[in-house]
Amino acid sequence: MNPTMIQFFHWYSEGDGKLWKHAEEQAKYLSELGITSVWFPPAYKGTNGGYSVGYDAYDLFDLGEFNQKNSIATKYGTKNDYKKAIQSLKKNNIEVIVDVVLGHKAGGDELEKFKAVKVDENNREKIISSEIEIESYTKFTFPGRGKKYSDFEWNFTCFSGVDYAEGKDSHIYKIKSEYGDDWEEMIDDEKGNYDYLMFNDIEHRNPHVREELNNWAKWYFDETDFDGVRLDALKHISFEFYKEWLTMLRSNSGKNIFAVGEYWAPGQLNLLQKYIEATEGCMSLFDSSLQNNFHTASKEGDSYDLRNILSETLTEADPMHSVSLVDNHDTQPLQDLEAPVEAWFKPLAYALILLREKGYPCIFYPDLYGAHYKDKDREGNEQEIFLEKVDGIEELLKARKENAYGIQRDYFEDANCLGWIREGDEEHQGCAVVLSNKDAYEKPMEMGEKYIGKTFYDALGRFQEKVEIKEDGWADFPVPAGNVSVWIPE
Repeated sequence: MNPTMIQFFHWYSEGDGKLWKHAEEQAKYLSELGITSVWFPPAYKGTNGGYSVGYDAYDLFDLGEFNQKNSIATKYGTKNDYKKAIQSLKKNNIEVIVDVVLGHKAGGDELEKFKAVKVDENNREKIISSEIEIESYTKFTFPGRGKKYSDFEWNFTCFSGVDYAEGKDSHIYKIKSEYGDDWEEMIDDEKGNYDYLMFNDIEHRNPHVREELNNWAKWYFDETDFDGVRLDALKHISFEFYKEWLTMLRSNSGKNIFAVGEYWAPGQLNLLQKYIEATEGCMSLFDSSLQNNFHTASKEGDSYDLRNILSETLTEADPMHSVSLVDNHDTQPLQDLEAPVEAWFKPLAYALILLREKGYPCIFYPDLYGAHYKDKDREGNEQEIFLEKVDGIEELLKARKENAYGIQRDYFEDANCLGWIREGDEEHQGCAVVLSNKDAYEKPMEMGEKYIGKTFYDALGRFQEKVEIKEDGWADFPVPAGNVSVWIPE
């Protein structure tokens, strides 16, 4: 079966411990749609306890088990709920991908004094103060958990930088470290060096830290039997660290754990390729370039040349290492990397990632279920957002599951109308796909000899009339204006 992932959350997913139970209930439905893997949000305790989305990681060993940060459960539920959700998914032949945040820690338990220097926010290589003593919350003793699962205590030697100093203005402080006076090596020179992102930045050159993070990964696997990992904020973490960490995890688990990383660099395919090369292909990456193309195409409407939609994307350049997506929790409205794809274009975008042969598609929770939330925009004004489920998303998923197989032939000669066919294979009938960002069209395409005389219907229900394949194996497949049609054999 064609692999298909779902990101089973968004930034504003409902709290009160409901998500794990919801996933448990939805497992059968997701399996019927052809979903083969579920990416869950960070499942461990964040600094905001039961309100934390999870990216402000506090205690990696607390999966909703200990009374820490004013709650036992995380935002998504208890450890028991989490394990039940995983079991339900696995029973329905769905793999589980866990979110891994190893770039920073937040919500330290005690203040410590240490030496540091201030650095320029926009060029972290530039030191702008003399060496000073500061106090920050860099000691993590996890009093609610005690020594259960691990007796490791984090202190300032485990971090390379902080953004909080007691009694001082918020700033980025580079910690004076025995592991190097500079930041760790990154593959790009954005902000001079973008090692530091937020909170207490983890020092991956510290061998005790690496050992603890390797031990944690083995513990997490033993507890949950996950199948894959989604690695957060790769742009800010040593690529050498993740090569070692993934090797250790795969060795310790005895399983070829799937890994996909978030290196967010829209329109910069060269950086994605550089990262894959630096990590020796040990992980896939989300195709941020393709997502950016979708965002741009949806904004520009019929002035966008659809023939360029796949250009400069990881999915075209290196499909073996690409996870394609339309939106995620960072690009959704009111988020930091806000670059949402307009609703009218989403069915076209999903056809492009679900029904073609390249890439590993990931669908976004609100696009299957819808979402409603409120938050402040960049100007500080309260906004209410309604995200409708994508028109025809279930039919597109079913067409991927049942029809998107075999040889692909592209008909990309028109700037406003793309088409392609999949011939099918020994077990599956094929399909024909047409999409337009302008007028209604009829696209002549060749389905092939084995379909001569057969009739095709539009799985999305845009057309009632059928299309018959002519004696030469060709047919004219219609599409409505600014829409998509998917034609499959009766």
